Amino acid sequence: MKLTFVDWAVVAVYFLFNLAVGFYYKNRARESTSEFFLGGRNIPWWLAGTSMVATTFAADTPLAVTGMVVRNGVAGNWLWWNFVASGMLTVFLYARLWRRSGVMTDVEFAEIRYAGKPAAFLRGFRAIYLGVPINCIILGWVNLAMVKILMLILGIGKVEALAVVLGMIALTSFISTLAGLWGVLVTDLFQFVIKMSMVIVLAVAAVGAVGGIDAMKAKLSLLDAARGAPPGSMLSFVPDLNSAWMPMITFLVYISMNWWATWYPGSEPGGGGFVAQRMFCAKDERHSLLATLWFNIAHYAIRPWPWILVGLVSAILYPGLPDPETGYIKVMIDHLPPSLRGLMVAAFAAAFMSTIGTQLNWGASYLVNDFYRRFLRPAESEKHYVAASQWATVALTVVSAVITFYMDSITGAWKLLIVTGAGTGTVLILRWFWWRINAWSEVSAMAAAFVVSVTLQTAFGLSSDDPVGFAKIMLVTVGITTVVWLAVTFLTKPEPDATLVSFYRRVRPAAAFWKPVANLAPDVPPARDGIYNLLDWLCGCILIYGALFGVGKIVLKEIPAGLLFLSVAAVAGFVIYKDLSRRGWSTVIE
Repeated sequence: MKLTFVDWAVVAVYFLFNLAVGFYYKNRARESTSEFFLGGRNIPWWLAGTSMVATTFAADTPLAVTGMVVRNGVAGNWLWWNFVASGMLTVFLYARLWRRSGVMTDVEFAEIRYAGKPAAFLRGFRAIYLGVPINCIILGWVNLAMVKILMLILGIGKVEALAVVLGMIALTSFISTLAGLWGVLVTDLFQFVIKMSMVIVLAVAAVGAVGGIDAMKAKLSLLDAARGAPPGSMLSFVPDLNSAWMPMITFLVYISMNWWATWYPGSEPGGGGFVAQRMFCAKDERHSLLATLWFNIAHYAIRPWPWILVGLVSAILYPGLPDPETGYIKVMIDHLPPSLRGLMVAAFAAAFMSTIGTQLNWGASYLVNDFYRRFLRPAESEKHYVAASQWATVALTVVSAVITFYMDSITGAWKLLIVTGAGTGTVLILRWFWWRINAWSEVSAMAAAFVVSVTLQTAFGLSSDDPVGFAKIMLVTVGITTVVWLAVTFLTKPEPDATLVSFYRRVRPAAAFWKPVANLAPDVPPARDGIYNLLDWLCGCILIYGALFGVGKIVLKEIPAGLLFLSVAAVAGFVIYKDLSRRGWSTVIE
């Protein structure tokens, strides 16, 4: 794709704006690690929520969605659509609890919930495990997407593209180390506007390239016939449960197990990672809840369809493409109006940088707050820890670049993380609501999940890329991991009463499964809103799926079905609004 002087000028202005934001917030970020990592805990819900959306709107996401759609139709997106239920759990059951905890990272949670050396070990281990290998795998697949984009746009090889990506990472790292979380949040807002605008423009151009929606649907029917698939397979929102790619066992694992049983970045059961970081930085509990609610609505219901449309068009225009994920870029190169190419390149840069900025800041927070400060240098000044955070950011940048060079598939990396974390979700969910869980419960769950999933893939030859193999890995890993951590829980001592009472006073979880502890703290009003939270969770799931499918049906010119789905979503949203109004929480509009 040929870029003109005007295109490069647009890209340059974009980068200059990001630098300006970094310099604007540099003095504020240097005040303390709380300012650097959490923005002083004074972030409004709309900014925190939009930042979450921008972070998950990475350069890899349009490519990965395109690959799913080309291979398996619209229903291929159930690989990530199934996490709606997990996201709604975070909104209505955990956002307020996380904000009350007052921690700086979700890893720090270990030492307010548990006691002694096991708690310290768990905190240190998770800080290193999540902060380096897991975080760098995430950074690696984001980098890989940008490498693929640059290879096609600029017509260069992987090594040259990786060099350009390293330059972009260096700039992002500089801004992140300079401005801390405030710089990340403000650039995220700016980047989200650019990204969302340009993917919509590209979707319109793509559909126009095949003659409009009606012509696209007709050509997809021919594509179904050529593949030997039932009519309408490409456009079906629900997969054919007799298909090779999504047999019934795999689909049932996705919708009934995947969302609660597995750890996955951005969709951790009970919240975690950068999502938890945004909840910590919110002004108060209400802003924490509203931020995560806005994030999930935008993430699942607003954003996907421009990507899906381009994926469908790429399946028509480029059948048999060796790497279907690159179809998104080919549509952009071949059919985006030349006058908008600079903006589209800036949009990809924005998608890339918003995710990189968050992951670097989040990963550095683990390494500095939960390992370096906690175990190595506990008595240094805030200035020292800010400097250490900056060096940690640089180190993560280098490691992620090495991983990128050896990584081939974005979707494959997604699935690898899902099966590796299978079975840990239950303990992450229940540790808030069941007093009996201790530090060894979490340690044993993580160890068992890793050992079992790796053994199944190496010794027994099961593959996460094979749908049936994926389902078997999930079922066996979750089953064995659950038995292991439950056995360990009952075979080890509970946490000391003093630790449990302190946690109960601080977080005020639902009293139902904390009765022995609640009896030791009679002055704490027992929380008994569990039924209302579960009702909001159910309505939240209906709201998201109703809006997602309603928008899709309208886009595909199936207006009556679309309006029906949107009506159901509106009713669910109204129920949530009434409940939040009853609690006095819906008044937050600033």
